Amino acid sequence: MPRQRVLFLCNANSARSLMGEALLRHLAGDRFEAFSAGTEPDHPHAFTLAALRKQGISCEGLASKSLDDFADEHFDAVIVLCDKAQQACRDWQGSAGERLYWDIRDPRLIGKTDAYEQALQEIRRRLQLWLLARR
Repeated sequence: MPRQRVLFLCNANSARSLMGEALLRHLAGDRFEAFSAGTEPDHPHAFTLAALRKQGISCEGLASKSLDDFADEHFDAVIVLCDKAQQACRDWQGSAGERLYWDIRDPRLIGKTDAYEQALQEIRRRLQLWLLARR
């Protein structure tokens, strides 16, 4: 059975959406292909990578990408992690079987290094529930 394709979206693709991509690969990479993108891509934030490594989650292959890189592609699910990406997603040319909106605070704007770990834990909780519902 082919793996389902999931795209995580946020503004810069430097924290939250990268966390979603890495977490899904870690938790259920045998069942899902995970991707991430940003509406205004930047680069993976060092605190993002540190938070993932601290939890034993591989950062291999993580890179910031543009939502435009996925134009005309189909995903089984698109998980949007911020308001700005939610707005841009309306004009996206790709398709999704399911679109979810999880409003996760941007750890870059909080100003504390543990904000990245908190965002990672929030994404993990939501992703675990989502995965349970998909069994």
